[in-house]
Amino acid sequence: MRTFRRSVLCFALAAVATTAAAQKLDYDHQERWEFPAALAQSPIDIQRSVAVDGDLEEAQSIELRDTIATLRIVDNGHAVEVEAHGPDALIRGRHFELMQFHFHAASEHTIDGESFPLEGHFVFKAKDGRLAVVGVMYREGDSNRLAGEVLEALGDASEGEIEREDIAMMLPRDKSYHHYLGSLTTPPLTENVEWYVLDTPVTLSSAQIAGFNARYSHNNRKVQPLNDRALIHFAAH
Repeated sequence: MRTFRRSVLCFALAAVATTAAAQKLDYDHQERWEFPAALAQSPIDIQRSVAVDGDLEEAQSIELRDTIATLRIVDNGHAVEVEAHGPDALIRGRHFELMQFHFHAASEHTIDGESFPLEGHFVFKAKDGRLAVVGVMYREGDSNRLAGEVLEALGDASEGEIEREDIAMMLPRDKSYHHYLGSLTTPPLTENVEWYVLDTPVTLSSAQIAGFNARYSHNNRKVQPLNDRALIHFAAH
């Protein structure tokens, strides 16, 4: 049975709140964010017309494994973040471990200019330190059980916990994606990050979307130019 835990110690909550406050980002003045002059930033507008098909002779798929984990939910000052150590994935034939996933409203990536109410970033790390981020778009529709549990566990606090739940509920079954090399979307905006933005959105209820927006309704970085980067499409079916 799933259980929810909320921090009840005032000093602990104060410490978390203080840390979160120190990490707040000014999304209204993103031009003030400092990052090295570079041409490979994220997010981007994914234009299907410029994407090329992936080489089918090479491993291209995303395969999630061991998706059950105890989840620690934290309001980190600029996003709702879910720490989920344990789940891993094979991404294009290479092993990555899931570190955390978090949410941006509205979506940071756009698809042919279309924005979505919410975007999830599933941050994976390889043993050599390389980062791969799987982006998931969320749109209004049927409710999502895990999204509801995340919001309930967090409640009005700064952190919460869910014991043993399946993170796969937050991702679509169809793992078709657009891939490009980009950056983190928050400072320090480090580049050489592998991005895999899934084609198929996942639905959340209007109340669930409102629940995330109640925390953050404008924590999305502006779209960056693709420049000369390759945009690769892989159809999983």
